[in-house]
Amino acid sequence: MDNLLGDAAERLYAQTSTPDVIRRAEQGHPPSEAWQACEEAGFGDALTPPEQGGAGLDLAEALPVVLAAGRHACPYPIADTMLARAWLGRAQRPQAAGSIAIAAHGLAIQGERIGGLNVPWIRTADHVLAEAGGQVWLLPARAACIRPNGVHGSLAAEAWWALADAERVDGGAPLAPLAAAAYAGLIAGAMERVLAMTLDYANQRSQFGKPIGRFQAMQQQISVMAEQVWAARMAAQLAFQGSGAQPRTLLAAVGKARASQAVPQVADIAHAVHGAIGVTEECDLQLYTRRLREWRLAGGSESYWHARIGAAAIAHDSDALSYLRSALCDKEAA
Repeated sequence: MDNLLGDAAERLYAQTSTPDVIRRAEQGHPPSEAWQACEEAGFGDALTPPEQGGAGLDLAEALPVVLAAGRHACPYPIADTMLARAWLGRAQRPQAAGSIAIAAHGLAIQGERIGGLNVPWIRTADHVLAEAGGQVWLLPARAACIRPNGVHGSLAAEAWWALADAERVDGGAPLAPLAAAAYAGLIAGAMERVLAMTLDYANQRSQFGKPIGRFQAMQQQISVMAEQVWAARMAAQLAFQGSGAQPRTLLAAVGKARASQAVPQVADIAHAVHGAIGVTEECDLQLYTRRLREWRLAGGSESYWHARIGAAAIAHDSDALSYLRSALCDKEAA
């Protein structure tokens, strides 16, 4: 099942989320056709229960779709949409049409408006499911006042809504674990793509009469990179565990923290191997490494999640091994 679903997602994203589509999205042209193809394939409803029109998959079964989205740096929030639609389904709220970004952090209510300085995916999403003021809100992108955040190519931006345009949704479960799991999966997938690109370049680029990939120093760096990539893959598998479509809080925390922690080494080594060509506009590598650095911070960086994990461990009245076996693996924890 995982291979069938992952292969289908891989084929779809390879055809619809090309580097040209990514570049156009970064320049302000929404990837409407790419999103429509993804919607028609049913990936957005992969986690939604069958009685609500979805496939009813568990988190682990849906992970291949998210990994494939990361490998192709899909310029729309498919991972967020899958998790957000399942969340809305549990809240008994009719499904919102279109893609949904999850903003668990950074939004606030100020007087008669709600918004933040770095709202994820706002440039390509149709809605934002956000936490602000201790409540969850569904915000339509078409009603937002959007301003660039100053980061080249970012799909996030400053956005504000009139409070009258915001719909409050009572669902109970927090959004932070959803965002953590989504970005852990995307990071792991994007890292796999960056590693493959780096290996290809190292085997093609010659220096002193032989491919640079044959030099011991280069091999050592790529080995470190591969270690980090596979650690991030295992972290994503941790994050995509839970009850139904709700990630287990601390496993999502560990997964996002470890995936984010791997980003600097993977991106830095990839650019070191590629040299100056890697940062040029015509080189595809920078499309993926820029997104990796953005996703590292989105949904909480490793520092944020390490603090959450540490606080939970201190509050748990047991030794470290018991904490790992019980709170981390068997129970929900704050």
